[in-house]
Amino acid sequence: MDLVIKDDLYRYVGKDCEKFFVQLRYFLFTAGFRYTFFLRKTQKAKNSLTRFFWFSLLRQCMLRTGIQIPPSTQIGRGLRIVHFGHIVIHPSTIIGDNFNISQGCLIGFSDGKHRGTPKLGNNICMNANSIIIGNVQIGDNVLIAPGAFINFDVPKNSIVIGNPGQVIPRASSPTDKYIIYKK
Repeated sequence: MDLVIKDDLYRYVGKDCEKFFVQLRYFLFTAGFRYTFFLRKTQKAKNSLTRFFWFSLLRQCMLRTGIQIPPSTQIGRGLRIVHFGHIVIHPSTIIGDNFNISQGCLIGFSDGKHRGTPKLGNNICMNANSIIIGNVQIGDNVLIAPGAFINFDVPKNSIVIGNPGQVIPRASSPTDKYIIYKK
């Protein structure tokens, strides 16, 4: 199994990611990990034929799960799709390592004041039905509460709650309880 994919699986099960039957179980029965597997394979494909093969499987998985993360999206090691369904990420988005995302989340492009797409740091936890749009910077160790709407920069070690989002700064990382098995 590819090292980046193992790092993604590590975020689900820790050191057990080395075991073949754990790998098989998560591939077969965890839709979020299966999508991540096809996404990484599509991104790493060396030629157009293998890329087409993996992209076809990714597309089928997208239609079944409602996850739309295009292969051109830059996501660091340790992607964990906690709950699948209706997840949309713009292809130009840049995301760091150890990223948790739940159902109903949107990371997208915006016109206007913050025209562009977001850039997210490391150790981000994005909870259900939260939205990040526009050319904004999200710092490291940010916890985004369910239903939060973000169209502004967020400093590191913060919690964002509400719509419109309100930033609650913390002295230390608020994501330590949520980002398990960090790489």
